[in-house]
Amino acid sequence: MKGLRVILFPVPLQGHINPLIQLADILYYWGFLISIVQTDFNSINPSTYPHSDFHSIPLSLSETDSVTGDVIAFVLKLNSCCTIPFRECFSSILSDPSKSRVACLITDAVLYFTQAVADEFNIRRLALRTSSICSFLAFAALPLLREKCYIPLQESQLEEPIPELAPCKIKDIHMIKTGNPDDIFRFITSMVRGTKASSGVIWNTFEDLERTKLAEFSQEFQVPVFPIVPFHKYCPAFSSSLLEPDESSLSWLDKQATNSVICVSFGSLAVINEKEFREIGWGLVNSKQPFLWVVHPGLVPGAQRLDPLLEGFLQMAGERGRVVKWAPQQAVLAHRATGGFWTHGGWNSTLESICEGLAMICQPVFGDQRVNTRYVSDVWRVGIHLENRIERGEIERAIRRLMAGEEGEEMRGRIWSLKEKGEACLRPGGVSYKSLERLASYISEVLSN
Repeated sequence: MKGLRVILFPVPLQGHINPLIQLADILYYWGFLISIVQTDFNSINPSTYPHSDFHSIPLSLSETDSVTGDVIAFVLKLNSCCTIPFRECFSSILSDPSKSRVACLITDAVLYFTQAVADEFNIRRLALRTSSICSFLAFAALPLLREKCYIPLQESQLEEPIPELAPCKIKDIHMIKTGNPDDIFRFITSMVRGTKASSGVIWNTFEDLERTKLAEFSQEFQVPVFPIVPFHKYCPAFSSSLLEPDESSLSWLDKQATNSVICVSFGSLAVINEKEFREIGWGLVNSKQPFLWVVHPGLVPGAQRLDPLLEGFLQMAGERGRVVKWAPQQAVLAHRATGGFWTHGGWNSTLESICEGLAMICQPVFGDQRVNTRYVSDVWRVGIHLENRIERGEIERAIRRLMAGEEGEEMRGRIWSLKEKGEACLRPGGVSYKSLERLASYISEVLSN
């Protein structure tokens, strides 16, 4: 594999950038040369990754496109607008005499247009899927669910189970809000087609967590699979955060008792309204539990009075409460003072919580988060699903169940077992390590020929 180059291209959203950059680091430490193509929207600082060769392409987005909150419209536009500039950049890298031979292209599965570009240049493409396998299969099943009349969703049927996607309920279906509902199915069809046409799929998961779903995916898609999770545990941590983490959150944690703090973060894209924000704040205060709450810019769109509200919460909580705009999440979850994680159920956050043995409260917002949460609560049984309205009394009870109750203790035992399995799979001879060895050999011996 010495001297072989791998080109990677991430979706320019925080939850997609992190795993791809982590994968780039993994492949670099396994001897591959790395080129990263990124858009000029949400671009990361190349100086943070001196061992990678960066190339920037323009992305014609208006201010409205970038803040609309319509994720489906965003990814469709991404696939449309990036085609020409990516092809030109890809061609330039391939024809550069100073560059070593390119073994393959690795792109986020969301960037389905890249399969046609790879085919045009006779370069093999691997798809990286940054979600869980269970949520990907649920997403891919949406056309079937529409055919069986589960969609459009009916309010009276939301609690009914879906036999084809057990243990999911109708309310867990991935119906992301978008201006044109047909766009969801257009996107899914294109992504599934691109995934099936790829030369393999790299998964940020491990077999002991999703063994059954991994077999189901392999049977349906008939492409090589490489589950090599958890990416962030393989190599030294580099920050690919688009927001500046507040390191003071760690010094605050240093002053707290072991396993006493609940960390609260809903990711970089989640939004809530001001009423929900109030209920969360008072639920945290009333729980009497120490808390670290990440309130990122844009969490409450259009809100004009968050600072006075936060001051009120913190005044009531005293030294028990800390609010930051962004936190170094991996370090926070690994801190000895952190005893639980209240999360939106995004896959990166779910995996990081499992890797640190932290039981969860899950409050899913959109996309894969609902299915992830259903598995956290009903299959792996390592978290509490906040399924009802966001109300301070329910929040207070959930925090106490997680942090101080017998139920929380049982969940910690189960998630600690998953943590140990995750650690074992990374060691030489472990299933993820073997999968990574297979991936390295596959790239150097099969894809590059």
